[in-house]
Amino acid sequence: MVGGGVAGLVAARDLALAGRRVVLVEGAPRLGGEVARHTVAGIDLDAGAESFATKGGTVAAFLDELGLGDDVVLPDPRGAWVQHGAGEAFPLPRTGLLGVPGDLGAADVVAVIGEEAAAEAARLDSAPGEVGADEVMVGPFVRARMGSAVLDRLVAPIVGGVHSVHPDALPVDRVAPTLRRALRDEGSLAAAVRSVRALAPAGSAVAGLRGGMARLVDALVADLDRLGVDVRVDAPVAAVDSRSVTLATRERLDAPHVLLAVGDGAARALAGRRAPEPGLITLATIVLRDDRLDVGPRGTGVLVAPGAVGVRAKALTHGTVKWPWLAEAAAGRHVLRLSYDSPVVDAGTPDDELRRTALADASALLGVDLDERSVEGTARVVWDAPLPQEAPPASPSPLDGVVRVGGAVAGRGLAAVIARSRRAAAELLEG
Repeated sequence: MVGGGVAGLVAARDLALAGRRVVLVEGAPRLGGEVARHTVAGIDLDAGAESFATKGGTVAAFLDELGLGDDVVLPDPRGAWVQHGAGEAFPLPRTGLLGVPGDLGAADVVAVIGEEAAAEAARLDSAPGEVGADEVMVGPFVRARMGSAVLDRLVAPIVGGVHSVHPDALPVDRVAPTLRRALRDEGSLAAAVRSVRALAPAGSAVAGLRGGMARLVDALVADLDRLGVDVRVDAPVAAVDSRSVTLATRERLDAPHVLLAVGDGAARALAGRRAPEPGLITLATIVLRDDRLDVGPRGTGVLVAPGAVGVRAKALTHGTVKWPWLAEAAAGRHVLRLSYDSPVVDAGTPDDELRRTALADASALLGVDLDERSVEGTARVVWDAPLPQEAPPASPSPLDGVVRVGGAVAGRGLAAVIARSRRAAAELLEG
């Protein structure tokens, strides 16, 4: 098992539970990948993923299997806002899917996109269901059915904030596998959204873990230790094929099966293909005291539409509003997390500059002039952004026969990652 993020840990655990001897190698000094913990102003916080999609029940069932089911928690129901233009902020509509409205005439939709755009979206969406159904990317799909205003003011902020890509680069079927078929069946995109939402279980679309999602990694690592998995960290890999792994130390590990759970850039390098330099996603966390934030002025956070003036962040999460357990742990303080794409913030941005930028952005997004003197702690975490998708290589590859798992092939989000890892492990065991 090459890669010790959640995908690799899950697959290794399932294989070890079935009695297979598993060696897991991870190039970094720790396990967990983008599910990690850091401590800011004495508070343990998630440094990466802080929630999971509840659809399908995949993650909740797995957490229950790990003994964490009683600690699954739902976010505050107030929901998030979206910010546009020169500071106009609105609560996100309640009846959407990826920001696509299920009711174009709803007051909360009209408030965000305007009456004229809502009428144009309704006109476009009255076309036969076949129109736009063949579009495979979210951007062209939504433009064809509802126009640019819906895409730019509702869909782009959510897709950018959640998936860290523009809708033009995100496949519809990866994030909403039944939506294009529902469009054909229902005859309009709004009706398709309502249909897909109706099939989902009632309740929040996301959930979290009391104490943070990093507890998932703690439980997985403990299970691998109990099951006798040979776990090696600080063990970068130099080469991989379907029957062996060669470490940077030149040690060769032979096995009947090799699984690969690494990022797309690392996978391309192992396949001998040149990968573009990944962009960076920077998360800036602020812990501060300010009683004016107690009311949650922008609910659980703010998603920023492209072109918003005076704000560099693409999203803000008000953690102590979103998660009641975190509010209790923070003891009267507030935890804010802002996300930035490169080159807006990059590796060369000094920490002091990021701190000032994050505080100014938080002030603008929350509508409260925050004082530097109220800040008790800040932190910076950097992750690689997803690479643009590429077509599979036509020529033979060293990775032929290697089982791929992880976000690079499953899509972003713990639900997709865990489901693919468990399916891959099951298929190996059946074979």
